[in-house]
Amino acid sequence: MSATTTKIPTPGSPAVGSSPSGGRLYWAIADMWTMTKRNLIGYTRVPEAVFFSSVQPIMFVLLFRYVFGGAIPTPGYHYVQFLMPGIFVQTVAFGSIGTSIGLAEDLQKGLIERFRALPMSRWAVLAGRTTADLFRNLFVMALMTAVGYAVGYRIGTNVGEYLAGILLLLLFAYALSWGFAFVGLSAPNSETAQLMSFPVLFPLTFASSAFVPLQTMPGWLQGFAKHQPVSVVCNAARDLMSGLPKPDLVFPPFTSIVSNGPMNSTVFWAIVWSLGILAVLAPVSVRRYRRRAF
Repeated sequence: MSATTTKIPTPGSPAVGSSPSGGRLYWAIADMWTMTKRNLIGYTRVPEAVFFSSVQPIMFVLLFRYVFGGAIPTPGYHYVQFLMPGIFVQTVAFGSIGTSIGLAEDLQKGLIERFRALPMSRWAVLAGRTTADLFRNLFVMALMTAVGYAVGYRIGTNVGEYLAGILLLLLFAYALSWGFAFVGLSAPNSETAQLMSFPVLFPLTFASSAFVPLQTMPGWLQGFAKHQPVSVVCNAARDLMSGLPKPDLVFPPFTSIVSNGPMNSTVFWAIVWSLGILAVLAPVSVRRYRRRAF
């Protein structure tokens, strides 16, 4: 008789009987995509959550367009052209909170411990969650574009630059999702994760150029508002989507790249902020996940 041994797969390694030709990167991406599909299927099974997460930005559009819009001066152009790019930024920023809530729920239900027993990459759970939230943000952005057109917003540049603005906002949202992944992994439950997320996001969103021109703020607040990431991304989004004159910007608009170089572009600095946030928060969140789950 000959003894047989069974190799037990470890997390991050290919499944037994699978071909090793793809390498570790291939299996890591496959694990991430599997988790992404799992989360997307979860959204389809709770359509109420997607519906009500879409209602909130629509309410903000109607509130600022028809209630506060008449009291906010924007000389030279209509307020709705100023408002909608800011609403887009606010929508994807608040949508990123869903990452913290979803991960906190998985921890609370014990799903993270189940994932631990599977032969999968350790960062696939976080990458799958943030990627699924990226698809959700894309859907909400398409919906908000339709709402914007219904209330009088029109693309002020061209379709190509408008789509580039959408991609920029999705990059920013993806970076924020990794930050809120850390919040979700640090919270004891989903309710606490939501409560922990809002104090971080509220000051950044409302003390910014999302809803009002910066020159209307007190002088002591303008310094913070001009240089924080939400304002930088809002200004870049207005440049790409509305093509407005922006006297309160720290950097000239996107069209100055050819004449003045990328360092003087709002879009350049928005990309720098987004990639910087992603480069810092993604490793921190993965490290937190390993400590919490493993």
